[in-house]
Amino acid sequence: MMTRLERYLFRNLLVATLYAIVGLTVTIWLTRSLRLIEIVVEAGAPLRLFLWLLFLSVPTFLGVVLPVALVGAVLFTYNRLTMDSELVVMRAAGVGPLRLARPALLLAVAVIGVSFVLNLWLTPAAHRELVHMEYAVKNDYSQLFLREGVFNDVADRLSVYVRERDREGNLHGVLIHDARVKEKAVTIMGERAVMVPGEGGARFVVFDGNRQEMDRATKRLSELYFERYAVDIKLLSNTAMRWPDARERTMAELFDPPANLQGQDRLLGQMRSELHHRLSSPLLSLAFTMVALACLLSGEFNRRGQGIRIALAIGIVVLLQAVAVGFTSMAGRSGGIIPLMYLMPLLSIIPAAWALVLGLPRRRRAVSSTAA
Repeated sequence: MMTRLERYLFRNLLVATLYAIVGLTVTIWLTRSLRLIEIVVEAGAPLRLFLWLLFLSVPTFLGVVLPVALVGAVLFTYNRLTMDSELVVMRAAGVGPLRLARPALLLAVAVIGVSFVLNLWLTPAAHRELVHMEYAVKNDYSQLFLREGVFNDVADRLSVYVRERDREGNLHGVLIHDARVKEKAVTIMGERAVMVPGEGGARFVVFDGNRQEMDRATKRLSELYFERYAVDIKLLSNTAMRWPDARERTMAELFDPPANLQGQDRLLGQMRSELHHRLSSPLLSLAFTMVALACLLSGEFNRRGQGIRIALAIGIVVLLQAVAVGFTSMAGRSGGIIPLMYLMPLLSIIPAAWALVLGLPRRRRAVSSTAA
């Protein structure tokens, strides 16, 4: 059971962490939602689609946001309490660094639990749904991605030019160059066109134009004038034929890769790296918290502020995060890096714990020698 003092510290830490999570989430949302806003505003995609995609994006980055928000909350809270002399009073009353650090450590354990839930279940499911929605959007709203006045590469060897689009979604001044069949490149021009979604993929229906086909074998150009002509775009291949990204895989697939992946060394390496990243990255929350606590609580009170200690904590946290990212990247190519993904956060906790435990006795000895 936590004492009243510890509950007070825990409440302050929790509030600061929630504020940091919300702030970071909104910031990332703003950067990721620019393309979605463009779809909604310029092309008329349903608002519910935008909101759903925005919601699905949260679990994909929340696992990274949580440790950063936690360490930011720890630095902010303990520094504010120090500047307000509250921690000075607590220490004078005999409260040691370990008791002061206990609420932050309990919150770090809670964040670790949430991170494991995200990494093992929610984040892979969100990635899979995002990919599914991407295919659905490109099939059902393919015309939304066509920019006016430029050649749009909507698929391999397939380009579409649109002069303008009206409010009803009609495309005017259309030119389609289809070179997917190498020996017979086709160019279709029309005064007007509409995009019609279908089960097999999107389709252009072009009105009042002509179709030109060049047979490279005979060097002959054939031309056909039409009032209405349909062109199958098929922007996307069958999703079943696509290799899912490692981030989309379930834990069962990462532990036991499907048999059809044998020989796909690069993909298997990515899956191995993703598996151990999901299991090891939550430990960073505890490592970051211990580093922040050691920097702020293990030394004497300084009336000139704790800017140097805060900068030191931030520098160490950034270094640990960079090393973790590097190990995750290298683990896909070398299995020998995998143990380091777990050892790095655990080993960084040891010196931080040593500073917290041994810092107080040194101060007591210093006070005793001064009194003598």
